[in-house]
Formats: sequence, C-alpha cells, structure tokens
Amino acid sequence: MSSRTESQDLAFQGLREKIPWYKAATSAVLRNPNMLIGIIFITIVVVLALLCPLLIKIGILRDPFVFDPLNRLLPPGRSEDGDLFLFGTGPLGRDIFSMVIYGSRISLVVGLSVAILAAVLGSVIGIVAGYFSRLDDIIMRFMDGIMAIPGILLAIVLMAILGPKLENVIFALTVVDSPRTSRIVRSVVLTIRESQYVDAANAFGASKKRILFRHIAPNTFAPVIVQATFLFASAILSEASLSFLGAGVPPDIPTWGNIIGEGRIYFIGNSNIVILPSLGLFFLALAVNMFGDGLRDSLDPKLRGKT
Repeated sequence: MSSRTESQDLAFQGLREKIPWYKAATSAVLRNPNMLIGIIFITIVVVLALLCPLLIKIGILRDPFVFDPLNRLLPPGRSEDGDLFLFGTGPLGRDIFSMVIYGSRISLVVGLSVAILAAVLGSVIGIVAGYFSRLDDIIMRFMDGIMAIPGILLAIVLMAILGPKLENVIFALTVVDSPRTSRIVRSVVLTIRESQYVDAANAFGASKKRILFRHIAPNTFAPVIVQATFLFASAILSEASLSFLGAGVPPDIPTWGNIIGEGRIYFIGNSNIVILPSLGLFFLALAVNMFGDGLRDSLDPKLRGKT
C-alpha cells in the first residue's frame, strides 16, 4: 500500500514538473480575481502611456505642453470654437485628459525605477547584514536611523538639496524605501542561515561566497518580488505628494501630482481639474496593491490553497 502511495506521489510530482511556467502563472491569476483586475487595469495604463506620443502625433490627444490661454478653465465638453475637451482644461489652457495620460508615463517610470533600485539595494544590504553578524548591528542601526525619519520629510529634504528633477525624485525615494526592503531580506537571511542545508554546506567545506549566492540569495527572491510591487505603489503616491508640494518634478511637466497641485485653488468652480488625476492615482495604486497581494498569495505555500 505504501509503495502504491509513493508511486502516485511521484506521478503527481512529475505532472507538476511538466506544467510550463506560463500555464502555472495563468492558472494562478485566474484563481485570484483581485490579481486579475489589478493586472487588467495596470495593462490599460501601460498601453495608454506607451501610445501617448503616437496619440499626440496623430492628433487624438493634444500636446500637454502647449498652453492655450483662450481656452483656460473650460468645463468638460466643447469650447466656443467647437474643440472637444473631454475633461476640460486647466488654468493654462492645457487639456486635462492629455495631461493625465502623459502623467501616467511619469508615474510608471518613477514607480518602476524606485521599485527596482530599492529592491536591489535593500536586498544587498539585507543579505550582507543578515549573513555577516559583525556588520549586522552597524548596518541595521543606520537603517533604523533612516526609517526613524518620516519618509516624505526625508524625501523633501533630499529634493531641497538636489533640486527638482525626475532623476532626483527617483534617487530620493530609493533612499527612503530601501531600508524597509533591507529589514525584510535580513529577517529571511537570518532564518535561512540557520537551516539544515546551509549547515550541511558548511560541513562539506563550501565557501561563504558559494553559500551566499547558491543557497541564501535565491531564497530571498520571492519576498523581494512581492515587496517590489508595494514599493511601486508607494513610489507613485510619494512622487505625487512631492510634486503636489512643489518639491518633486518641475511644475511645467504634467504629472498627476502637479496637475492636482495646479488645480487645488480652482477646486470649487473647476473640480474636474483635480478629480481625474486623483482617480488615476487612486486606482493605479490600488491595482498595483491588488496585484501584489495576489502575487504574495501565489508565492506563499501557506496561502496558495486559499485563493
């Protein structure tokens, strides 16, 4: 009876191994409606952002950098000249819909850049701190010092020193978000370091370099990937906050934060200026978080069967 059970287990294991990765990923997405909704919305935003220059070139979207003082603060609809402004115009006469579509490009660039840089930098710091005990206290106390400062305040200080540029926004948010990733990776490394297969590798005389890159680093990928999705959403919101406060991307560049900041004094009579970029910001951050939650559930064996 036991041999039959073992043969069945081996057969099922063989079937699992033969399933292509893309089919497994598709199955995981279809089992999680929230993850599917998040992916659909993110895909729509990415496609619109990529097509934005082409849509401007062929005239479907207006150039978000062109000012039109004669058509400033128009409500959604057509102007006296018959021009269609789907969501109205801003204080400088720029088409709000075109600015929001263009602003999604800035949000995606900042979110993706910060997520990758903070995940990589935080992982390196966390692995070094978790594996090398002598450096642990020094590194993590420094990380704790950074985390003790409110993130948005630290980002504002860095932007005041560096100046309002897109690259500086990415750098500032990377500095703010890296310590959180380092703490997560460090805790994973501390657990892996005490595992039996690492003890066995040490017993067989494996070098620290081999243990680090063969056994420890690969096992941190799953939590880092999940953390990167939340860093993406956090970076989008932080960039919008910095731009809204005038400490982020230059005000002439149409980002969602700049549009909201530009329209806040006209909110009572022209709420359309603020509503569309606010909705875009809210739903994109929500979609990324939904995708991150689904990804975490798919990668966590304890939660995989509950989705």
